[in-house]
Amino acid sequence: MDRTKAAQKAKALVAQMSLEEKAGQLSYIAPPIPRLGIPAYNWWNEALHGVARAGTATSFPQAIGLAAMFDEELLEKLGDVAATEGRAKYNALSAQDDRDIYKGLTFWSPNVNIFRDPRWGRGHETYGEDPCLTSRLGKAYVRGLQGDGETMKAAACAKHFAVHSGPESLRHKFNAVASARDMEETYLPAFEACVKEAGVEAVMGAYNRTNGEPCCGSKTLLKDILRGRWGFEGHVVSDCWAIRDFHTGHMVTENTAQSVALALKNGCDLNCGDCYRCLLLALREGLISEEDITIAAERLFTTRYLLGVLGEGSAYDAIPYEAVECPEHLALAHKAALESCVLLKNNGLLPLDPETVGTVGVIGPNANSRAALVGNYHGTASRYVTVLEGIQDAMAGRGRVLYAEGCHLWRDRIEPLAQAGDRMAEAMTVARHSDVVILVLGLDETLEGEQPDEGNAAGSGDKEDLFLPSPQRMLLRHVLSAGKPTLVVLLAGSAIDLSEAQDQADAVLLGWYPGAGGGQAIAELIFGKKSPSGKLPVTFYRNDALEELPAFTDYSMRNRTYRYYQGTPLYPFGYGLTYGDVVVTGLSADSGKAVVQVRNQGQRGTEDVVQLYIKDEKSPDAPANPILCGFQRVRLEAGEQKTLEIPIDPRAFTVVNEQGERVPGSGSWTLYAHTGQPDARTYQLTGRSAVSKAI
Repeated sequence: MDRTKAAQKAKALVAQMSLEEKAGQLSYIAPPIPRLGIPAYNWWNEALHGVARAGTATSFPQAIGLAAMFDEELLEKLGDVAATEGRAKYNALSAQDDRDIYKGLTFWSPNVNIFRDPRWGRGHETYGEDPCLTSRLGKAYVRGLQGDGETMKAAACAKHFAVHSGPESLRHKFNAVASARDMEETYLPAFEACVKEAGVEAVMGAYNRTNGEPCCGSKTLLKDILRGRWGFEGHVVSDCWAIRDFHTGHMVTENTAQSVALALKNGCDLNCGDCYRCLLLALREGLISEEDITIAAERLFTTRYLLGVLGEGSAYDAIPYEAVECPEHLALAHKAALESCVLLKNNGLLPLDPETVGTVGVIGPNANSRAALVGNYHGTASRYVTVLEGIQDAMAGRGRVLYAEGCHLWRDRIEPLAQAGDRMAEAMTVARHSDVVILVLGLDETLEGEQPDEGNAAGSGDKEDLFLPSPQRMLLRHVLSAGKPTLVVLLAGSAIDLSEAQDQADAVLLGWYPGAGGGQAIAELIFGKKSPSGKLPVTFYRNDALEELPAFTDYSMRNRTYRYYQGTPLYPFGYGLTYGDVVVTGLSADSGKAVVQVRNQGQRGTEDVVQLYIKDEKSPDAPANPILCGFQRVRLEAGEQKTLEIPIDPRAFTVVNEQGERVPGSGSWTLYAHTGQPDARTYQLTGRSAVSKAI
């Protein structure tokens, strides 16, 4: 069904409703209207990395790990997996008239905010710090969720619009001030791409204000930009209880009726929260009109018609419950976990040979943690494989695997000293009795995540610094002092200062939050069944770089992210090693496309990601450093060479001036092709330079 036809049907249906019935449909808990054959519908559902909070579902790596794949094709398939399982659940549960929260087909995903500061607790929900990467991956996931059939498979939602990336503790009252240039260059491109190129059905407003206007009631964002400049035709939903913030946090209105009016008049159609219970009060006070309510209701029912859930049916009604966590979906999640892990250091220790490695000591608070597999906004898996379990399975029938927790994730201040000492002593005993040590450290959603709210029991919020928690730093120091060959595995969703591990450990592998079965994938990479191939979608800074970055509350992009940072990162954006040795041997470009020759000079086959960066050499409005403008994942066996054709993002040939206008660039550009960034730190870490060409 096309949008025009769905909108016509919605208009006709809404015309039959009373004022009270229309107003009631603007809440995320939409009641039934039996006389019109309209069932109840709860709009709140999540699918950040698989269907979340709705019982059993296939669990993918957390979004930041999905970004590290640099793989649009696979990400679109994962979006389709989430939509398929969402349909399977919807079909089974609605047949029992269970239409509760997290059981609908409107998924409030993906999160396409820019991860501008490494302290932001929710950054692991995003696709990283780069607008080009975020735009392309956001579009892919939206297309996967929504499908291309006559009926929309599920409705995606781009969030949080806009200029939202912390601090979490201030979000209900914070005003994010962003220049016109930063808006156009950094904060808006991914949303624009999701709207104009992927046809995302919904957009969620952010909690904060942007340049003085609360995002869920912003004329600039919702009317002028979203619907005016971009032509958005879907519906807008508030973040949960964000409209209440207008008068309790932002203090831009005096009461609920005024807040409701500000949101609705500026185009917020659906309220996650309870403020829209005051719609009729706002109407009686002359703050809104019935037409405002009618327009919002028509938009919402257009979405429901597009989904085919108002009695007309669709081919998706036949998707059985057996699609949930089926073998094909689990295989895709496993492939994603393999592609997402980033090898940060390897002095030759990896891959390990399970036949000859001997005794492997697995140590650390995340080694046997299920929480560290799944991040936040996750579903429930029927089976979990921790890193320890994956290693045990890989070593079964071979050498011995010893295990020690070593320390708690972070609770050093409340743990009795003697108990902490016992754990450390056990860890050192394991290390000394092992031929190789695998030390699994990091965070989980209790240490980085969303500020406490109705859907977040952990309530972790932002990080204060970039260090591992102190008991883990102590554990790292002690284990390294044992002098055994040591691999450090990090399970976390953001930049961590791993300087000590980089300097002293033999290898460092970043597993992110790899999904419920992620321990199996990590073990396969450690033992060489597959080669690591992920790339960093964020810059990894040293902790002292926080003194160089703008304040956390400063939304200026000055000296922030790889595009503007003037310091030396610990690990640069786009960086990641493999067990192969993929090099770029040739580069040419014309008509918005680069032709790149690549060869694997190594002794092992691998996947890798060829990346294109561009630098406007003359425009004063260009970013300080070369920027990502294209990428392609490639598989190369040992000695194999290929020629790749990689499209160049058209925006790469433009710049944004101080007035926020995107204008043609200088006409003098340098294009770089590499398996990472064309920067000095990448060269230091890999010994390989980018191939460049003036265009």
